Amino acid sequence: MVDQKNFFEQIKKQPASFLIIHYSSENLYDEGLQGLSPRITSIVVMHYDAGQIRSFSLHTIAEQLNIPKDQVAANYDAIESRLLSDFYGFVKSTKDKCWVHWQMKSLTFGFEHLEHRYTYLTKNIPTPIPVENRINLVDCLRHKYGDDFAPHPQMKSFILLQGELPRSFLMGEEESACFGRMEFIKMNASTISKVQFFAYAISLALKGKLKTAGSSFVLFVDRLLENRYARLLAFTASMCGFFYLLSRVSGLVR
Repeated sequence: MVDQKNFFEQIKKQPASFLIIHYSSENLYDEGLQGLSPRITSIVVMHYDAGQIRSFSLHTIAEQLNIPKDQVAANYDAIESRLLSDFYGFVKSTKDKCWVHWQMKSLTFGFEHLEHRYTYLTKNIPTPIPVENRINLVDCLRHKYGDDFAPHPQMKSFILLQGELPRSFLMGEEESACFGRMEFIKMNASTISKVQFFAYAISLALKGKLKTAGSSFVLFVDRLLENRYARLLAFTASMCGFFYLLSRVSGLVR
């Protein structure tokens, strides 16, 4: 079973077993929601090993349904229902995969939110993504690098630690503004950029090159021991030191 303790080891051994997911929605606290859960605007899934991306978004579904932009708002339910149906059709074809996500852990924002919207709109029960197959990347980073791996807001800060923000990256309030202007392409592009970054961050971690705000000593040890040859060298050196000390002690005793 993959968990936060062995995640990096397992994704290095079996990269084809992992999918990376993120999604965008209406602002979680929009007054205009009128007590309803936020609409899903796009879901992006990447096959980690191949880097291939599947995107499920409102604007592409609207085009498939031949709904012009000025009629999208009046057909939100039908468009979102199709989006989620397509996504869960994809889920059916990905049995036994591990789903890597960023804090998708609640009904407010998470797998449960996606399931709820699907059930609400279609009146059907979706193919579930088992809890044991969900891997929160944040928990994995905290376990490996400490709780302070990046300051808050963690996602944006973590990206900046590695370099510049992707041009299409949007914060939550910016995505909400885009929804109000029906700029669904921008929301989808932002979601894609985040999934791509998560994959990039994982690859950096596997190479021992990930930058974090945590302890520099922890990072040094992690980079030193990242590959098996370095670990073997460290073990050999420690054993040589042990036998050297043992010989010195034996000499003194004599």
